[in-house]
Order: sequence, then C-alpha cells, then structure tokens
Amino acid sequence: MKMQELDHVVLTVTDFEKTVEFYTRVLGMELESFSEDRKALRFGRQKINLHKAGKEIFPHARNPLPGSADLCFLTDLPLLQVIEHFNSMGIEILNGPVQKTGATGPIFSVYIQNPDGNLLEIAKPVTT
Repeated sequence: MKMQELDHVVLTVTDFEKTVEFYTRVLGMELESFSEDRKALRFGRQKINLHKAGKEIFPHARNPLPGSADLCFLTDLPLLQVIEHFNSMGIEILNGPVQKTGATGPIFSVYIQNPDGNLLEIAKPVTT
C-alpha cells in the first residue's frame, strides 16, 4: 500500500466563529458547510474539518484537544508580502523568516498561531 496525498485534517476548536473568521480573513480559505451542520475550511485540493471541543464527531482522535496541532501551509506569495499581510492584521509572528526543510525540499517559513494556539507555519518553497 502507498498513500498519494493528504485529503483533510481535523482541528478541534473552542469557537467555530473565531476559527472560521481567522482562516478565511487571515489565510484566505473558504468556508464549506456539509452534512448536518458540519464545517470545513477549504484551500487548494485540501480541507480542514472542524470539530467543536467536547462535541467531537465519532470516530475521532483518542485525545482531541484545541491548540495541539502544528500545521505547515505552502504559499506562492513572497514571504515579505506574507509578513506585511500579518502585520497589517495584527497577527504576531512568532518566528521567521527561517529556512526549513519541507516535504519536497527547502522552504522559507514564518510561524504564527491561530485563535486556539495551534502553531501554523506559512512557507514558500525555495526556487532555483
């Protein structure tokens, strides 16, 4: 067996409205509603499904907790533009830009947190 790509991840959140507002306004994702009032954030060919803390949808992780994720998103924007965008929105940059190693090679990254404290890495692949 061999996996091809990641379809979605699930974030457990304390507040749907704050989470949706952050990901749509700050990161440009699109809100998607589906079966029985479920919510997801769509970007590219992936999505983030949202579970409300204390009301997780079965099946779920053994110990789903808000603020326990560490995610890396790729952008095609120059990182200086990303930094300016975060600064204009009052989003604190925790670290960066720094060079890291992504799934397909070197990346330059900046780090922020979402409303639940999950670590978000926004990265631009290094082009030669």
